[in-house]
Amino acid sequence: MPNTRDIRRRIRSVKNTAQLTKAMQMVASSKMRKAQEAALAGRPYASLLTRVLAEVSQHTGDFVHPLMEIKPVRRRAIVIVSTDRGLCGALNANLFREAAKTDPANTVYVAAGRKGAQFVARTRRQLAAEFSYRDTPSFSEARAISNFVRDLFLKGEVDEVEVLYNNFISTVTQKPQYAPFLPVGQLTGLTGDIGGESSAVPLAAGTTEFIFEPGPADVLGSLLPHYLNFLMYQFLLEAKASEHSARMVAMKNATDNANELIRDLTLEYNKLRQAIITKELLEITTAAASVTS
Repeated sequence: MPNTRDIRRRIRSVKNTAQLTKAMQMVASSKMRKAQEAALAGRPYASLLTRVLAEVSQHTGDFVHPLMEIKPVRRRAIVIVSTDRGLCGALNANLFREAAKTDPANTVYVAAGRKGAQFVARTRRQLAAEFSYRDTPSFSEARAISNFVRDLFLKGEVDEVEVLYNNFISTVTQKPQYAPFLPVGQLTGLTGDIGGESSAVPLAAGTTEFIFEPGPADVLGSLLPHYLNFLMYQFLLEAKASEHSARMVAMKNATDNANELIRDLTLEYNKLRQAIITKELLEITTAAASVTS
């Protein structure tokens, strides 16, 4: 049975933990607001860019850009957008549960985030590259990831590229989701989905005529890389908004649990202290009674 000293020591330890989780909650809350604003601000542009590409690609005639060429899938690459740190609830666990369903025999993995690289190494899957990105993702970081998987696709090392990331829905809801990345023809086939909203609605009726100057190859050669770079950038923003939201909720739950544990321990301490005092009073009363008798 614990004594009062052990309970006081445990209460002090839990209070220190509660202070730590409360501070982490406040930090995550501050970062969460900025990350959510960035993710929400990028969605309209990503949606419009997808719609433009969907419309333009229907009027290129017989020309097919190498990034839009759909091939039989013999080998594919998956970009896992995870976090660098833990303490964000089940965010990474849910993401890796989806990644574990893929066939490692014909899949290579590109990790964006340290936790994703650790998962690939732990499950003995083939890791093609590991990238890191900051709490505020930059476009250059997204471009580096996009360029790497684009080179894999153009060299014929993979026939398809998908991105597995946590789609930000709300502060308490983040959904692990696959998004097609290459070939771009899949995205223009009404499969672009960012933030839970379809983003491949045509800009105008199918009778719209486009004149490419200097030509479809040059126009798409400039448009497609920028489109892929920004799409990867939006995935990083969505993942970072999900991370900070999940961490804020996890730290809030941890703080609440610590405070509840402190209340229970304090009640236990008071009961034990009262029992000790009652015992001492009984001993004094018994001793006094024996003396008077």
